[in-house]
Amino acid sequence: MRSLLAVSVLALALPAHAGADAPRERLSLSASASAEVQRDVLGVGFSTTREGPEAAGVQTALKQALDAALTEARKVAKPGQVDVQTGGFSLYPRHDPKTGKINGWQGSAELLVEGRDIAAIAQLTGRIGTLAISRVGYSLSREAREKAEADITAQAIARYRTKAADYARQFGYGGYVLGEVSINGDEMAPRPLMAKAMRMGVAAGDEALPTEAGKATVTVNVSGSVQLTK
Repeated sequence: MRSLLAVSVLALALPAHAGADAPRERLSLSASASAEVQRDVLGVGFSTTREGPEAAGVQTALKQALDAALTEARKVAKPGQVDVQTGGFSLYPRHDPKTGKINGWQGSAELLVEGRDIAAIAQLTGRIGTLAISRVGYSLSREAREKAEADITAQAIARYRTKAADYARQFGYGGYVLGEVSINGDEMAPRPLMAKAMRMGVAAGDEALPTEAGKATVTVNVSGSVQLTK
């Protein structure tokens, strides 16, 4: 947990009758609270490349590979649980390094599968044989992240108020009045796993992908200023 403390005396030109409206110190500070939450979304990227002398032949091969993978993925697709979408699809010429002329074509296709049914996605990876696994990653669903933030926001606010009261007392003030306050949450970026090791793909035949989602750290930060009072 980090805190930032800065005190400044307001230098204002006041009229003689200002009295009780004399400037008071403001305190800028921050507080945070964190929680570890089990990642509940698995994302897998599948891809393949093809090459050949004719663009049409390469394109057809890519479409066939992608169609076969989509057929398997659609069998288990379910909104929120197993979401399926096609990714990049590219086709470009290959040039002879000596003459600069086109001597063939090369292309790639990609399929993306993501969802909370980790077991179904893991099993699916063993049934897709026309594309290789290019990357694997885990993340938090929106629902899990929002629940975690709701649970720890109260802790962060309580720490903020405690800090404000403690600092006010240490500077010789009786209390404080809240000023502008901002509250925001963040999550550590999901880590990509096994991308290099699995780049060659998993052999078809219901060989499930080994999975271990791990945990993500969700943090809520409260920052702002308070006006110290006598």
